[in-house]
Amino acid sequence: MGLSNLGIFHTVIGVIAIVAAVISFIRNGKIDLSQPTGKIYFYFTLVTSLTALGLSSVKGVNPGHILALLIIILISIAYYLHARKQGNNRARYMENFFLSFSFLLSMIPTVNETFNRIPVGHPLAHGPQDPLIGKTLLVILILFVIGSIFQFRTQRRINKSV
Repeated sequence: MGLSNLGIFHTVIGVIAIVAAVISFIRNGKIDLSQPTGKIYFYFTLVTSLTALGLSSVKGVNPGHILALLIIILISIAYYLHARKQGNNRARYMENFFLSFSFLLSMIPTVNETFNRIPVGHPLAHGPQDPLIGKTLLVILILFVIGSIFQFRTQRRINKSV
């Protein structure tokens, strides 16, 4: 697979972040920063995004670096909203959206890298333009839209009951 030590560390931390997010989605219907799975997602995604800045097969800034910076911004704003806007129920909408959107953006390089590397020697895809990658990302986008609607409705019910 040809991964550097930083690449291996980045991958392991990233997989843990994704698993934590999925568990949080299943348990809470969102990435909940007050729960251990949400905290793991936040910190491991932060580390994964920071290490992504040190990974590149080309010199200079590339789209992967921009994506990593955007994810850092999204999770940082969500963390701020969670920590500083406790009594503001409207802030929960943005917090939920930013965390879910950061997860969606994380799936772009995850799907691309996984499908272009696994199984070793006979990868599922051959480059980022492969139709399998596009179809998979489309399914993930659809799930994101459905999940965002679900989160919005759930948060609205929570806000009305408080």
